Amino acid sequence: MRPILKVQEIPLDHPDSVNRFQPSPHKPFVATPAAIEAYSQETVSACLRVLQEQAEMHDGLDYLQVLEDPAKLEPLWFIEDGEGGVITALLPSDY
Repeated sequence: MRPILKVQEIPLDHPDSVNRFQPSPHKPFVATPAAIEAYSQETVSACLRVLQEQAEMHDGLDYLQVLEDPAKLEPLWFIEDGEGGVITALLPSDY
């Protein structure tokens, strides 16, 4: 079962909803060891693709996206930092 994307806290048309979750040489994608252990590399990568599709569909997303799996103790977070930052998949306990 793939984790379910929760509705973001700010409206999709909010001016801060501009993140695309597209890794690049200037904005790498990383995942914490705990996120990979809890969800697997395959699931983390699949969730990133879901975020990219949603960002394309809605012309951007909030910097924090939360995916939940009822079978897991913690949700999976994705955070996109601003310019010069990274895209990180992590657990809340990593934060």
